[in-house]
Amino acid sequence: MDHVRAKLHADEIHRAGITGRGITVAVLDSGVCRHPDYADRIVGFVDLINGRRDCYDDASHGSHVSGIIGGDGRSSMGRYRGIAPGCNLLHIKVLDNRGQGSLIDIFNGIDWVIANRERYHIRVMNISAGTTRGEDDEGSRMLVERVEQAWDSGLVVVAAAGNMEPEPMSITAPGNSRKVITVGSSNQFRHRQANVNANYSGCGPTRECVCKPEFVVPGTNIVSCSPRWQQGQYYACKSGTSMAAPAVSGCIALLLEQRPYLTNVQVKMRLRESAADLGLPKNRQGWGMPDLRNLVRV
Repeated sequence: MDHVRAKLHADEIHRAGITGRGITVAVLDSGVCRHPDYADRIVGFVDLINGRRDCYDDASHGSHVSGIIGGDGRSSMGRYRGIAPGCNLLHIKVLDNRGQGSLIDIFNGIDWVIANRERYHIRVMNISAGTTRGEDDEGSRMLVERVEQAWDSGLVVVAAAGNMEPEPMSITAPGNSRKVITVGSSNQFRHRQANVNANYSGCGPTRECVCKPEFVVPGTNIVSCSPRWQQGQYYACKSGTSMAAPAVSGCIALLLEQRPYLTNVQVKMRLRESAADLGLPKNRQGWGMPDLRNLVRV
């Protein structure tokens, strides 16, 4: 996470006192543990899989995503701090212990966030999950419709581009929605420990000829919070566009702390205006990588 913060220039923004305070990010994922890096800022937990009331994460994915968004790094002396270490987190568990979930549970999770956004001051909804089916699949279309309802309600919706490799029309739902902010991974290299191609991030255009993703940030070998912290394993390493999307959600929380009056469309345009062109094809990088120095302008 330290190299991600460096690329986005988050540390400079944190030193200026902007950490995402007062902004709640809703996370639809596999749940969340009470990790010391963010436990005191979990403002709600809804379990749509097993109906449990207390926080838990039996797949580790949601805890990792949460640390990228808003971990304060206290367990690593600040090294693995998230992008918005002062924001609030609200979790809706829609994925099971294998990281899988039904469309019905995801739909219900989105509906819950829409219904409770004012109560919890939810401004951002992060979805690092989606369908791997084609855009013309009925379930995919319904998922896109649901996230667009969330967008129309005023939420800033951030979705992962998917890991279906950089072929045209490989963005997964709901990231193929023309309204939501879709995030891919900017990494293009082979894993040092194994001959695994890290060039996995989904690319546009969509079948409706929409350029996607909007932004890219590092998504490979990202260290963030682990639900095994009580056994001494405070952090774990994961890769995927699931790790890229929450970094942008954190950027948005920082922007909204500074300018809470912005609409979701204005947030998207501010991100566009501040992005750094990485020189990649348009349907691989979109507008580029967010630059917090230009976005927040402290």
